[in-house]
Amino acid sequence: MKAVAEGMELKTEIQDAVKAAMKSGDRLTLSTLRLLLSALHNEEIKGRRELTPDEILRTISSLCKQGQESIEYFRKGGRTDLVEKEEAELGVLHRFLPEALSEEEVRALIRSSIEEVGAKGVQDLGKVMRQVMPKVTGRTEGKRVSELAKEILSG
Repeated sequence: MKAVAEGMELKTEIQDAVKAAMKSGDRLTLSTLRLLLSALHNEEIKGRRELTPDEILRTISSLCKQGQESIEYFRKGGRTDLVEKEEAELGVLHRFLPEALSEEEVRALIRSSIEEVGAKGVQDLGKVMRQVMPKVTGRTEGKRVSELAKEILSG
């Protein structure tokens, strides 16, 4: 129940930010947060329950990842106006994510997870990733965690 309560707190914080954006007339923040609330609502409908804080962070992280991909495509297409808009939206979403982990912090978490699961090599990557990912959700990209875990496990 505690996780659901914490999830409600984060969702309430997002809803409060929507109200503040409405009062200040900040259209970009308002549209970004409405998109986020819509994504959260869709996830709740899929799961037929309230989201946990980790699930909320995962949804925010997913939206951030989509934004990063859009930025790459817009840059390739020479659409600097859309790049700037996406970057501003990412700034809004990042306010609700915990502080990012440094590479050294990620490596330390991977090493401790390797010890916890007793991983012997790259063949145990799945076990290590299942152990590490809940600890780093919203704080670093899964792709980067996987790369570092492979590096550590292989050598």
